[in-house]
This record gives sequence, C-alpha cells and structure tokens, in this order.
Amino acid sequence: MPSFPSWSAFGRTFAITALALGLLCAALILLADPYGRRVAPGRPRPPIMDLNQRYMYPQIVRSGAYDSAAFGTSTIRLLDPEQLNRLFGGRFANLGLNAGTPYEQLQLIDLFLRRVPRPRTLILGLDLPWCEAEADKPEKRFTSRSFPPWLYDEKPWNDLPELFNLRGLEIAARVVLNRVGRLPERIRADGFEVFTPPEASYDLERARAHIWFNRPERRIVPASPAVTMSPAEAERLAMPALAWLDGALAKVPAGSEVILAFLPIHVAAQMQPGSAAEALDQACKERVAALAAKRGATLVDFRRASPVTTDDRNYWDPLHMRLPVAARVADALKAARVTGADAPDGFYRVTVRGRPD
Repeated sequence: MPSFPSWSAFGRTFAITALALGLLCAALILLADPYGRRVAPGRPRPPIMDLNQRYMYPQIVRSGAYDSAAFGTSTIRLLDPEQLNRLFGGRFANLGLNAGTPYEQLQLIDLFLRRVPRPRTLILGLDLPWCEAEADKPEKRFTSRSFPPWLYDEKPWNDLPELFNLRGLEIAARVVLNRVGRLPERIRADGFEVFTPPEASYDLERARAHIWFNRPERRIVPASPAVTMSPAEAERLAMPALAWLDGALAKVPAGSEVILAFLPIHVAAQMQPGSAAEALDQACKERVAALAAKRGATLVDFRRASPVTTDDRNYWDPLHMRLPVAARVADALKAARVTGADAPDGFYRVTVRGRPD
C-alpha cells in the first residue's frame, strides 16, 4: 500500500511555508516603505501609490522638499503648486483633502508645522464645515474614508500593526511595480492632481444639471422676510473648529505668510440670501476675520455672488471650478495680498490684509 505523510509532517510543512511567506511579505513592506514613514530631508522618497490622500500626504510633508503649502478640501485642489511657486516664491505642495473635515485638515497642518520649522507661505481654503457647531463631535471629525492617525504622529513604534496587513502589502506591491516601470506614480510629487474631467470634454448643459440639481428655473430667490442676527446672538454661536484654527495659527512662526480664503463655490451652493443660514455664514466670516486680524493673516472672500460664481460656464458642479478659474484664483490671491484691495469686478473682497512684508 502507498504511504502518505503524517498529519504532523503536513502541519510542520504548512507552518514553515506560512512563516516563510509571512516573513517575505514583512520584508517587502519594510523595504518598500509604502507610506513613506521613513522619509526625511535628504532621504529618497518612495513613489506615492496609495489611493487615499490621507495616506499620501504625510510623506510629501516629511520629504522636506516643500516650504509652502495649500490646505483645504477638493475646492482648493486645482490650484497648481507650480503656478503658486511663480507667484509667491518658495516650493509649494497642494495638500487639499477630498471632503476633508476641519479636524483632518488640522492634523495635516500640524504635521507640516512640526516638519517645516520656518514655512514661507501657507494658504488655507475655508469651506462651510469650519462654521459647524458640531465640528468637534466624534462623528464629524472624520469621514467614511480611512484616516491614519499613526502617519501624523512622531511615534514610529505604533506603525507596525498598521503596516503589516493586506493594505500595506498591496501598496508595497504597487511601489515595487512602479520601481520596475509597470505602474505610474499615483499623483505628482507635490500633491497636485487634476481630478476633474478633461477640459476638452466640458459639457455646459450637463454641468448645469449638476450645478442646479436639475432645477429648471436655475435662479436664486432671496428669503422674505430676511433673517438678521444681532451681535449678541452671533457671539453665542458655537464654532469649535475656528478655535482649533486659532490654535494652529498661533504656532506659525513670525515671518511666515498666511492667507485664508473662502473659495468661490457657485451661488447655487452658497447660502440663500436673507436666510438664517446666510446670517450664520456671515457671523462665521466675521469671526474668521477677527481671527485673521489677530494672527496677522490675509483673508480673501471669493464665496459671494460675483461675475465668476454666477456664471455656470465656470463650474463642473456647485463646488468645483474649472481649471482656468483655479488659475485665476491663484493670481487673485497674489493680487489681494500685494494690493490689499478688492477685485474691481467684484470677484473677491480682501476682508483682512495681513501684516506688511
């Protein structure tokens, strides 16, 4: 009769094979450094291969290659760092997080301020969630997208459980495939990516359907009667994210340029004129203005009815401008900082001019 290996021999072979494969995978992850945790000035940076920006950006910050940055959500992502370099000087990264909450953005800002001791220029796009009363609630701090706090701290010992898993192995394999020329890097090294469709494919009617949520009338009707808010009522409003922002700006060293901006979303996404929501938004803008004045920052307000925000041709949807508009926003930020004057055509207002150079 034929002989068969014993179960104990099979078990030993299986265990040894599994251990060898596990060690091989662990070695691949450690050598590939998929999230750039070991990146530092003077050290080569692995290619950016993750699909989640929250995992991508820490290695860009740690690289030491950038002394300036644009922070915010997807509404700031089309500002090209190369254009910002020409306008402001320095070396910019674009670190806009898709749907980034104020809390998530501040983790990134804090990491940048720890790793870049003397930043040259910081630009922060402020969207509506900065004004929310519940921004500090646990469910409001993060989105459904995974956020890795361990990539934002200075404790390498807590990385190991997060690295040795299927996700870490997948990204490590992507890094290897990039090294051998089989996969392109996920985004440009400075964080820039054109995430909107190609400009050549722009379809105005399709864009209008998105901008106006298929409302055929496509117009803004002011609330009547208009709602007003007294200074005392505005003072009582809870806006915890702005307190966090104040704390972050307090860490910015003297001599660094800070520009805060309410970005130009389409009027269809702005608050209804005369509504309680608009009164709340105005109270938020006034509080941000006080904060900017306190910290010597420039505050530019594009989030208003203007020839740009009322023209459907400038947008893909209510929140996302087209590339030529993004280039115009970058130019406008520079002009606002230099002149301290409002745009002649009403595109923006300079609510607070920062300290002179």
